[in-house]
Amino acid sequence: MHVIYLILYWSTPAVIVLATVEALVLWGVRRQYDWRAYLASLADITVRQYVVYVFLAFGLADPLVRWAWTHRIATVPLGSWAALAVLFVGQEFCYYWFHRASHRIRFFWGSHAVHHSSNSFNLAAAYRFGWTSRLIGSSMFFVPLIWLGFRPGPVFITLNLNLLYQFWLHTDWAPRLGPLEYVLNTPSHHRVHHAANPDYLDRNYGGVLIVFDRLFGTFAAERAEMPCRYGLVEPLLSWNPLRIAFFEWLALGRDLWRARTAAAWWQALCAPPARHEQPQDCAAGPVPAE
Repeated sequence: MHVIYLILYWSTPAVIVLATVEALVLWGVRRQYDWRAYLASLADITVRQYVVYVFLAFGLADPLVRWAWTHRIATVPLGSWAALAVLFVGQEFCYYWFHRASHRIRFFWGSHAVHHSSNSFNLAAAYRFGWTSRLIGSSMFFVPLIWLGFRPGPVFITLNLNLLYQFWLHTDWAPRLGPLEYVLNTPSHHRVHHAANPDYLDRNYGGVLIVFDRLFGTFAAERAEMPCRYGLVEPLLSWNPLRIAFFEWLALGRDLWRARTAAAWWQALCAPPARHEQPQDCAAGPVPAE
């Protein structure tokens, strides 16, 4: 456990260094790199780690987390590989639904849109998460694991390791990984997830694993004849960290201000974002797979 804490402690400077190395290499090879997007992502992670997580270290779901642990139906010790395996798979399952809800429910998209706001796909975009995820109660999606008997600490440490794994997936130069593509989330699968092409929207929500996307019908394979266009359906043409952090919240606020009925408020908060008014919605049927 001490090793895991060390990994997580040093993960922030490590990912920044690796993203910088990639930026220098890509700039040297391609003679083009969006340094303004790089700086916007750097501002995002700096404020999140050293301001938000320090001075605003609370969220709407915190009471629910405490309630779930107090009223847990069991206590699961993590002294065996079997228990760790169950925690890993359970966390992946919860993460899948958290990630899917973050795309399909406007309120959660308000925070998650920040991660998709970069029009470049590289390691620097990997840690552009925004500042409001914990504040709005995203932890609620992992409460079932705590209620079942897993301590909150290991649950959220496993989640952080999941997110750390996903760092290396944000590359447009990594090839497909053969048989691993059937089980693991890979750069190829994650390129599809970040693409704004209508056929690619709302696909590949997995963290470490891709199996739940295959199981629940949200998987799509990258297609050579359809290059990914990264960013939002309506691109955000700004490198201002404040605008990046709050552009979708401002849009949601405008829609709530204009709403005149309870149904309109509910629609603004909980319906899929307007960007989802595109062909190939998940409910419309499968898309080409491997």
